[in-house]
Amino acid sequence: MNRSASVDTNAETALPRALTGIAGLDAVADGGLARNRLHLLEGSPGTGKTTIALQFLLAGAAAGESGIYVSLAETEPELRAGARSHGWELGELIEIIELVPPESVLDPDQHQSLLYSSDLELGETTQRMFDAIERTRPQRVVIDSLSEIRLLAQSSLRYRRQILGLKHYFARHNSTVILLDDLTAESMDRAVHSIAHSVLHLDQTAPVYGAARRRLRIVKARGQAFSDGYHEFRISSGGVEVYPRLVAAPYRKRSAGDVISSGIGDLDALLGGGITAGSSTLVIGPAGTGKTLLLVQFVAAAMARGENAAMFLFDEEIGLLFSRARQLGIDIEAFHGNGRLAIEQLDAAEVSPGEFAHRVRTCVDRDTIRMVAIDSLNGYQASMLNEPFGILHLHELLQYLNRRGTSTFLTVAQHGLVGDVDQPIDVTYLADTVILLRFFEAMGEVRRAISVLKKRTGPHENTLREFRIRKGGVRLGAPLEAFQGVLRGVPAYVGTQAPLLGSEE
Repeated sequence: MNRSASVDTNAETALPRALTGIAGLDAVADGGLARNRLHLLEGSPGTGKTTIALQFLLAGAAAGESGIYVSLAETEPELRAGARSHGWELGELIEIIELVPPESVLDPDQHQSLLYSSDLELGETTQRMFDAIERTRPQRVVIDSLSEIRLLAQSSLRYRRQILGLKHYFARHNSTVILLDDLTAESMDRAVHSIAHSVLHLDQTAPVYGAARRRLRIVKARGQAFSDGYHEFRISSGGVEVYPRLVAAPYRKRSAGDVISSGIGDLDALLGGGITAGSSTLVIGPAGTGKTLLLVQFVAAAMARGENAAMFLFDEEIGLLFSRARQLGIDIEAFHGNGRLAIEQLDAAEVSPGEFAHRVRTCVDRDTIRMVAIDSLNGYQASMLNEPFGILHLHELLQYLNRRGTSTFLTVAQHGLVGDVDQPIDVTYLADTVILLRFFEAMGEVRRAISVLKKRTGPHENTLREFRIRKGGVRLGAPLEAFQGVLRGVPAYVGTQAPLLGSEE
């Protein structure tokens, strides 16, 4: 994982860490938040600050550490109801201190005429907080939120001094503190950024269609390494799940470059002997040409070699895929049932590129996957409609799988059926091998052709062959030497005989 940090060779680098309870966030922060330090968690309302803070306190409670949630905004019943929605019970080690304005402040008859009421409120709020800290002596503290303190302080100078006072106070008590900021102030005061030991920023975007996309970034973390850039995350029942940005550079290729077979002799010959293990293969062609079934053929060959494989489906239902595979004489449902084939059905409107990469990586690492099939990149592209650098996500994913020695197969459905076709996403330069499928008309039939346009890892045939999908698998014919213009869809017959496959083959 790529690391960015300003690390000094002093004792600061040896600071112990407090786990947040969110595995992905702990990985991004290189082991969690520094203990006995003050941290800032900022983000607009709805980005997940409260949920992350509660998970931080629950992780402490699981380790036997007491915690306190100081709320200046939400009521205790609201916080406990929010925790129960995730299936959490805060228990005895986590105390909620609700600092609501005193009744004297709410009564207009009790307002002071010589002093600003904010002066009294800030002092009283701070004192009540300190009283609770002295009483409970917590090891973990959450203060929600800085917006209320900022409003009570009224000036930047007073606000900064108040935060400095909190920092030094908690340092004496050896507490790990998270300050929440909902960024609702009219002017963005960055005073806390310079005071806090680390700053975590959350944001969210709402696409025109589909679920909201959330991401986080560590702005700073003194004296420790961390994973730079944005990392996507999701809030679901059970809490926050962070998907660390995939960086392929730290991984080293372990593949020996062995050649793997498709299980079809003629197809292997077209590919120059087969596919190189640990490489990426792109199968492109119009809808209906057999791209998915060609992937199934390679998956079945992997199963026959005793390898584990995974399929990620954006476009096709799992049940329909099982049925179509059985028509080829391939029972991939049985492979799925015995745990050797992992299959995930994905909704392009709900999954983000970062989450998808995390799912693939987790599956490959967990089940020692040697072959990954992604069907199709059209659905993957749909999940990246608002992502300007979506192709970089795919590049890192393919590089990572390559360096893990995992063979990757991807499909792209081209627009159009016969004749001129358009390619909605051009990733041919990323793939090591490119297989092209086409419809063409000949002898009163619509037929299919297959060719290999590119293979980085070795030689391959330059011929175009007819192929037919039938029960028992895929059948390839002889090179289409008697035709010209097959790739245009309506070829011209220039030979004396056409070595085409019969309808019964």
